[in-house]
Amino acid sequence: MAVDTAVTASELSPDAETVRAYLEASMVPDPERAATYMAQGVKITFTGGRVFSHPTGPAQFNGMRYKWVKKRMDRFDVAHCDDGTVVYSVGTLYGEWPDGTPFEGNRYIDRFLVQDGKIVEMDVWNDSAERILEMRGIVA
Repeated sequence: MAVDTAVTASELSPDAETVRAYLEASMVPDPERAATYMAQGVKITFTGGRVFSHPTGPAQFNGMRYKWVKKRMDRFDVAHCDDGTVVYSVGTLYGEWPDGTPFEGNRYIDRFLVQDGKIVEMDVWNDSAERILEMRGIVA
């Protein structure tokens, strides 16, 4: 299955390419292949503050939240720091809710810390909770 992305691999730094490849594998979903881009002891902090140590955690969580979900990766922002390289992936989610209702344009931002070519930390934020509230007629 093709990944819907606005950024090609040839445009990315090596650390941003690691992040892009991880995200592509996670969208299949292929958590075992996704894990090859992560360091031992990785810390994945997902929406709602859920913490996982392997890509199977987010894959299982997404399996409950969505019938299916993919990312349109619009851009990667890269910053070098003392701890490694911080890579932000910014874009939108599209897919189907568990009841089959399609959605798109759901903003996301993922923050990664990459050290020695491996992801050591990942933080995930998106607007899914806002979308779910809206579907229930709740304006917060």
